[in-house]
Amino acid sequence: METKSSAGGMPEEANGHVLVIDDDADIRASLDSLFRSADLRVTTFGDPSEFLEAQLPPSPCCLVLDVRLRATDGLDFQKYLMESGANIPVIIITGHGDIPMTVKGMKAGAIDFLAKPFTEEAMLRAVSDALSASGRYAEEQKKLSETKLLYASLSPREKEIMALVASGLMNKQIAGDLGLSLITVKIHRANVMKKMAAQSLADLVRLADLLDIRDHAITRYGTRQ
Repeated sequence: METKSSAGGMPEEANGHVLVIDDDADIRASLDSLFRSADLRVTTFGDPSEFLEAQLPPSPCCLVLDVRLRATDGLDFQKYLMESGANIPVIIITGHGDIPMTVKGMKAGAIDFLAKPFTEEAMLRAVSDALSASGRYAEEQKKLSETKLLYASLSPREKEIMALVASGLMNKQIAGDLGLSLITVKIHRANVMKKMAAQSLADLVRLADLLDIRDHAITRYGTRQ
């Protein structure tokens, strides 16, 4: 595999795909060799603009980012990635690390911060953690997509009742709030459980939280002020 992407894309990963942004060619070559020795895919870039022109590979993937870049500040680029919703775990590396810089990087979402010279073991451990985090995020996004499809199959009334059930209201309270008979609420509730593939009320609440449709201001004891 080429160390730089071609035609704006990156090959699919095997055990994981590590992206590297560092304007030091020797560092790029060293990291490329290290990651390949660990059976990882690698794509390296000399500056952030090259990275932005490429298409991110499927998860799991992570970014090893040098702080001191000629074109831009690495931490500013990390912040840009987080704000743009890239959702790629970042490992910060620098030869000029200090505590304030570390804090800034970690607050912006860096999964680790390694000061040069770092050991191969430390880097591989950080990359392993980052790839695991990337894999978990991919699974979460898959689950969210599947849940959204199930939710889309509900009728408007069923969506309304799902939100109220997940918020903690009893069937009798829902019937009173919506002006429905108790049996009608029970039928809608059963349909919601079936369509959402929820095995229990706890399952339904977790799905509602995933969709962010539960009204936390509502409880079966009344509305919180």
